[in-house]
Amino acid sequence: MANKVEVKDLLEAGVHFGHMTRKWDPNMAPYIYMERNGIHIINLYKTAAKIEEAADAMQKIAASGRKILFVATKKQAKDIVAEKAAAANMPYITERWPGGMLTNFVTIRKAVKKMATIDRMKKDGTFMTLSKKERLQVDRLRAKLEKNLGSISDMSRLPAALFVVDIKAEHIAIKEAQKLNIPVFAMVDTNSDPREVDYVIPSNDDASKSIDKILTLVTNAVIEGNANRTSDKDEQADGENDKPAAKVAPAKAEAAETPAPVAAAETATEEVKTEE
Repeated sequence: MANKVEVKDLLEAGVHFGHMTRKWDPNMAPYIYMERNGIHIINLYKTAAKIEEAADAMQKIAASGRKILFVATKKQAKDIVAEKAAAANMPYITERWPGGMLTNFVTIRKAVKKMATIDRMKKDGTFMTLSKKERLQVDRLRAKLEKNLGSISDMSRLPAALFVVDIKAEHIAIKEAQKLNIPVFAMVDTNSDPREVDYVIPSNDDASKSIDKILTLVTNAVIEGNANRTSDKDEQADGENDKPAAKVAPAKAEAAETPAPVAAAETATEEVKTEE
């Protein structure tokens, strides 16, 4: 990670505030500094070290060209995660977690492809051949799919990792990731069990300022990883351009390709209408 995490910045963002002492998880004891007014205070020096560890790992994943799926469905985190993940060009889930999102990824991809089918229908004019009622049904389906899955439309394969805000709220996502051995990065508050995730960031996962601070730090690392990957690609391309051009044997004449027949509009329409 290029920039060192400053404990002072974490303090100002309220990252150190945990839950009430009676709600704590004993497994979080190593990350708790003290108790004040019935509330556990998180050790920010340990938080800073864990952020740097997680950011370095996430940077490497991004540099390798793989995706990190950000997950946060709680109200105070949704908008922040959507903004930060989009800026880092990473997929995210901020609405209800679709059951089987990871363990039944093939079915989720089919739903995403259905959005593309509807978009094609609108472009080629097939959509306008439907009745008014059918168009309304298709529009509603498209809006529902966009709301729940629009942010993962470019995710063609399983993510290399998950980043979760509040592991109690997103326990289903974490269980699915564990079944598939997908590493989990997470903001973990004092009321949660850190053993459930691979990269623990002990922090306040309820306050928007705290969530914003942590997300800013880790997504900056992801953006840096993306930039490193792009520069590596450019260097490889320059190296290829510097090589002398190889002699190419004359290509044999190929048979003219016959345009593929256009798929029947009725089939596409039927596909969409049956998935209400």
